[in-house]
Amino acid sequence: MTTAAPVTLDLQRAAREHLWLHFTRMGGYQDAEVPIIVRGDGCYLEDAHGKRYLDALAGLFSVNIGYGYGEEIGEAAAAQMRELPFYTNWSYAHPRAIELASEVASLAPGDLNRLFFVSGGSEAVESAWKLARQYYTARGEMRFRAARVPGQRVEAVVDFDAMEALQQGSRRRWKAISHHIAYHGTTMGALSINGIPAIREPFEPLVPEVHHVRNTNRYHRPPEESEAAFTAFLLDELEQTIEAAGPETIAMVIFEPVQNAGGAFTPPEGYWRGVREICDRYDILLCADEVITGFGRLGAWFGSELYDIRPDLITIAKGLSSSYAAIGAVVASDRVMEPFMEGTRMYSHGITFGGHPVMSAIALKNIEIMKRDRIVEHVAETQHTFRQTLEQLLDLPIVGDVRGTGFFYAIELVKDKDTRESFSHEECETLLRGFLSPALFERGLICRADDRGDPVIQISPPLVAGQQEFDQIVSILGDVLAEAWTRLRQ
Repeated sequence: MTTAAPVTLDLQRAAREHLWLHFTRMGGYQDAEVPIIVRGDGCYLEDAHGKRYLDALAGLFSVNIGYGYGEEIGEAAAAQMRELPFYTNWSYAHPRAIELASEVASLAPGDLNRLFFVSGGSEAVESAWKLARQYYTARGEMRFRAARVPGQRVEAVVDFDAMEALQQGSRRRWKAISHHIAYHGTTMGALSINGIPAIREPFEPLVPEVHHVRNTNRYHRPPEESEAAFTAFLLDELEQTIEAAGPETIAMVIFEPVQNAGGAFTPPEGYWRGVREICDRYDILLCADEVITGFGRLGAWFGSELYDIRPDLITIAKGLSSSYAAIGAVVASDRVMEPFMEGTRMYSHGITFGGHPVMSAIALKNIEIMKRDRIVEHVAETQHTFRQTLEQLLDLPIVGDVRGTGFFYAIELVKDKDTRESFSHEECETLLRGFLSPALFERGLICRADDRGDPVIQISPPLVAGQQEFDQIVSILGDVLAEAWTRLRQ
């Protein structure tokens, strides 16, 4: 009996016939090659033809340590596979999930001490909203029972604040508030929180009920407006939205420390302090979505630390493992955890792969590498030179704004720098998808040309990038953007 030689799979053909790419116009590959990336090292990727690319987007804002630690992390994964390839966190625990929860709690600011593991960012946001909804019911029940003393009449011992909380809890809180244009994921709950109409509309009706408020994009505000006035304007709109929706119905306010979609919107001075004060006044949980900003992207372990946000919940994923593993989490404060420690109460939610032993081992090794190689410190020490290098692009007539912080930037493109006039939808289609995206890729630079708000180029390299990569990003971008401007003027 003879054994047939193995058939080498035609990857290009198989990709076109069987693989469904995410957020991709699949019809575009009927007569074109699918880009197939086969290896990576440091900040660079290589495709099936041997061509190298500088990954200025770190995968999807996520490969924080770059692509050069595969062997070390692979050894950690293999060791865990040999020891315990899988077990659940449903009423059981295993060492790696315990160790990872302890490690993240030690890095997180304030009393964010309890981790609920999931498989990624969308699940983390979904889980945070579910947790916020159940928190008020659980807290109301706890306060009601605490108000009763055996053998005494209830009227003699009721705390009216506790009763009010019970009444609010019995009506349930279910609503959330997020920013316009903000991206928070694609599962139905996370999608509902999204503030991007084009992503929401195909799946409506969505999960009720989310209200969206103005984000912190200051570029198109009146030039004479002060930062303090802008902050006051934003906070006033947030408070008005809460009042209009009914404060007793709102479970969670969820914002990113620096908003990604629309282009790296940093908060104005005093914004987060004001948001925290409003949430405290109306007894609403504040969630910082740190799926992108967590684990060094902004030059600190968490954006919540950088901006003194003091959230009740944070969501994490991408940088937790530098995307070497599919793992995320909700990190909850002691206050949020408290009512779930009473009696038979539980958070009625679970994910099969949440806290998977191998994924947890990879995340632990990722954090070990980040500490050992001072990767967060590297971002903090080099972010200013990164910004200065990117700001060279402001000399181009098509570049209106360079904004962001850490290793997290956006370059806004404009038709007129003096008036800050933007491009129309049709012009964006031609400029971004018709020219910029393929031209940058052809030149060996992976970044994102995005018009979910105003048209921007998003730049978010691995956190191990240095001046060589900064210069290469600006060199390629400068040439391609200059050509784009010439084409627009023809």
